[in-house]
Amino acid sequence: MGNAVCMGALMQCTFGMAPMSLMVLPANCCLDGVMPSANIMDNKPMVNILPFAMCQSPSNPMVAAATAAALGVLTPMPCIPVTAAPWVPGGPTVLLGNMPVLNDSSKCMCNWGGVISINMPGQFTHTVP
Repeated sequence: MGNAVCMGALMQCTFGMAPMSLMVLPANCCLDGVMPSANIMDNKPMVNILPFAMCQSPSNPMVAAATAAALGVLTPMPCIPVTAAPWVPGGPTVLLGNMPVLNDSSKCMCNWGGVISINMPGQFTHTVP
């Protein structure tokens, strides 16, 4: 159970230093109020998921190189999300653009080890199973 997610939802990555808004293109033509709704395939880096300021993941090659150059002191570097997999699990009983709708309990994994979660869904009027 959870709230349906739409454009402007607030996300946070476990390795990011600042929250970011979810960007949803109006491709699926379903609006919650005036904002486009999201489905589990709204996971594209630099399109749907924008940088979370600085990345602190030691798995990120840029962070690893900067940390090595700083003699082992963790050195955050600019975040560039790498999200290859869709959001999981989504709302399996509600489809949007032939894919499960995105709900606020779903997570998206960054290839650098971060877990991206929805802090605020962007609206609170519809619930999704």
